[in-house]
Amino acid sequence: MNISSGTTVQSIDHWIGGERIAPSSGRYFTDNNPDDDTPYARVAEGDTKDIDRAVQSAHDAFKTYGKSMALDREAWLSKAAALVEKYRDDFLDILVKEVGSPIGKAHFEVGYAAGCLRSAAGVARRIAGQTIPSDTPGRFAMTIRQPLGVVATISPFNVPLLKASKLSASPLATGNTVVMLPSEEASMVTSRLVDIYKEAGIPAGAVNMVTGLGADIGDALTTHPLVKAVMFTGSSRVGKHISALCGSMMRRVLLELGGKNPLVVLADADLDAAVEGACIGQFFYQGQACMASSRIYVEKSIEEEFTRRFIARAETLGMGDLRDLDTWLGPIISGRQRERVRTHIEDARAKGAKVLTGGEWVGNRCRPTILSGVDETMTVCREETFGPVTSIYPVADLDEAIERANDTNYGLSAAIYTKDLNKAFRYMQEVNAGMVHINAPTIADEPHVPFGGVGDSGFGREGTDVDVDTLTEWKWVTFPNGRN
Repeated sequence: MNISSGTTVQSIDHWIGGERIAPSSGRYFTDNNPDDDTPYARVAEGDTKDIDRAVQSAHDAFKTYGKSMALDREAWLSKAAALVEKYRDDFLDILVKEVGSPIGKAHFEVGYAAGCLRSAAGVARRIAGQTIPSDTPGRFAMTIRQPLGVVATISPFNVPLLKASKLSASPLATGNTVVMLPSEEASMVTSRLVDIYKEAGIPAGAVNMVTGLGADIGDALTTHPLVKAVMFTGSSRVGKHISALCGSMMRRVLLELGGKNPLVVLADADLDAAVEGACIGQFFYQGQACMASSRIYVEKSIEEEFTRRFIARAETLGMGDLRDLDTWLGPIISGRQRERVRTHIEDARAKGAKVLTGGEWVGNRCRPTILSGVDETMTVCREETFGPVTSIYPVADLDEAIERANDTNYGLSAAIYTKDLNKAFRYMQEVNAGMVHINAPTIADEPHVPFGGVGDSGFGREGTDVDVDTLTEWKWVTFPNGRN
C-alpha cells in the first residue's frame, strides 16, 4: 500500500492517473477511530482542482480503456477479487479501526467485495446487443451497447469496502472509467482498494480516487462536465440534492438512500426465528444500516411474548472487543451521529414512549434499544435514526400491518415472518419496497441482485447485472443487407 507512516498515524494521498498525488491545497484532515476518537489516519483534503484533475485523468484513460477487450477486463477484475482475499487481514484491520466494524461484519464485507468483483468480471462478457427485424426492405438492423465514459461514485462510511467495490466494479466491467469519492470517515479502506486495482493490472487512469469533505467537493464531482453518470449511496437529503443537480444536466444518476424499514411478525410466525431476524435486522453494525428494521409490527395476540423474547435476546448481544466474534455492537461513527441517536431516544422518552431496554451508553456505543408507545409526535417515528434503536407497534392483522408498513416516504426493504404462504405473497405484492424478504431479516444483499428502493429510499437499482443498463448506451445500427 503506497502510504507514508508517522509514529502512529498513517497518511494517504489522492490516487490520480495511477499514482499518489498530494492535495493541491496541501491540507490534510484527521480520520478518527470511532471506538475511542483517537486519530487513525491523516487524509488528503481534496478541492475542486483535485476533482478536475481526477476527472480529466479518467476522461483521458477512457479513450483507450473504453475500447479494452472483455477478456482483459474479466482478468483484471478476477485478479482483484483474488487480491482482496489475499489481503483479507489488511481489510479486516482497517474496517475494525476506521469505522468500528465488529469482526463478523468485517469478514462479511471482505467476502462480499471479492464476490462482487468476480460477479462483475463475468458481466464483461455479457454486454450484448441484438439483431432486430427491420420494417424496411433491404435493411439489416442491430443494436450495440457502448460504455458512457467517466462515472463518479460517492460511497458511505457504514459498509465502505462493500460499496467501494460495488460502485467501481460494474463501471470497470462495462468499459467505463471511475472517479471515487469515499466518505471522509472511511477513506483508508477505499485507498487500499485502489492499490488492489493497480496490482491487478487495471490501466492507469481507469480508477481514480479523491479524498476530502463531501460537503465541500461533492458538487464539483457530480456536476463536472466530463462526468457521464453518478452513483451515490448515502442519506436521502443529499441524494435529493444530487438528483436535482444531475437532472438539470440530463445526467444519469443511481441513488441508494435511507430507509425506515418495516418488519412484520404475524401470530403464526416462528417466534424464535422472528426474534433472531429482528436482532440481525436492527442491530447489525449497531443499526448503522439503510436496511435496518426500525419499525416492527407485531400481531396483538403475540405482542407480549414476542416483546419479552426480543428484549431478552437483545440484552445478550455482545458489546466487547471488536475482534471478538461474539461482539455485535461497536461504536457509533461520529459525535454528530451519536447526538442524533441520543436525541431520538430522549425525544421519544420525553413524549411518553417507553424504553423497554437499552438507551444507555458505554463510551461511544449505545446499548440495543427497544421502544414501545411511539407515536407521530416523536422524531423516531418517521426519521431514520441510523443507530441501534427500534420501535414495536401492535397491529390487529395483516391488513393493518400492510397499511402501516406503507405509511412512510421510504421504501427500501421489508420483511415478514409467517407460516401462511398466501399472507406472505400478499405482503410481498402490496408492500411498497424495492426488496421484500419472507421469514428472513430486512438486511440482505448479494452482488448480482437488483438492489435498491422506491420513494425517499432511492432511484434505480444496483447490481452487476442491472448495472449494464445504467452504465452503457444503446446504439441502433442499420446497413443494407445486399438484397435490393
